Amino acid sequence: MKHFELKGQVRKVGNKAVVKAFRKEGLVPCNLYGPGLDNVLFTVSEKDLKGLTHTPASYIVDIVLDNGEKYMAVIHELQFHPVQDNCLHVDFLAVTEDKPIAINVPLNVTGHAVGVQAGGKFFLSKRNLRISALMKNLPDQIDIDITPMQIGSTITAGDIQVENVTVLSPKSTILCVVKATRQSAQAAQNAE
Repeated sequence: MKHFELKGQVRKVGNKAVVKAFRKEGLVPCNLYGPGLDNVLFTVSEKDLKGLTHTPASYIVDIVLDNGEKYMAVIHELQFHPVQDNCLHVDFLAVTEDKPIAINVPLNVTGHAVGVQAGGKFFLSKRNLRISALMKNLPDQIDIDITPMQIGSTITAGDIQVENVTVLSPKSTILCVVKATRQSAQAAQNAE
């Protein structure tokens, strides 16, 4: 999986006024936690954070703090402003190479469904899938070949098999489907 380096400045616990002052300066307050780690409070530039939040890709985040500390983490939770859509707060979860990591990975659809060529319409229900794996086994994306899909066919999370990866999304979660259209239904009636 790809890595993304994020530079941050250590901060102290503060009240709402302190946090508001950070946001006015274009800084986003962040929190890093994990097993065997005291909470680390820091801020990052909102501009730098957009490279991580405004992309469909998933990353292992290499956090480099101004006090010389370095951590590997994944995004655990993002809070956005309801109107302005800028990031207000980020929670990072520290990860290690020897323990499985749970993360959302984007889906990459390949091929051209047979059902679409027969007049059906393709719908992608999910853009990513929650998986768990060791860091060395994490894929950048999961490829789904939709070529054999007929009208009425679906691909669920339970159909996805990736070596050394456990799919955490519920097995019944529908990822994509080829549905019949009015034209394809009429063509099927006329053929009878």
